[in-house]
Amino acid sequence: MGGTAPEDEVRDPGLQPERTRLAWRRTTLSCTVVAVLGIKLALVGDTTAAGLAGLALSALLWIGFLAVAHRRIRALDAARPRVLSARGALLAAGCTVALAVCGAALIW
Repeated sequence: MGGTAPEDEVRDPGLQPERTRLAWRRTTLSCTVVAVLGIKLALVGDTTAAGLAGLALSALLWIGFLAVAHRRIRALDAARPRVLSARGALLAAGCTVALAVCGAALIW
């Protein structure tokens, strides 16, 4: 039958990539708020070496998450966005969990 292969068809992205892009932006904003609150918590009162180490680790985790999110947001601009790689998903989840652990450590 002279049809085209599915990978040759032009994809109508609809609103799904836009919703996903907005979800990544909201998550990035939430992560930024957590990082700023961590900075405030670490610098208020008496500053300890452990607090500064937690602050530095939180900043690195925040930057790592921003890199993954920015890369994913840019990938969603394509007509046929690639699937999020397992490495990217693991890195994003790892940064999120580690940032939560750093926040909990800063509180106690």
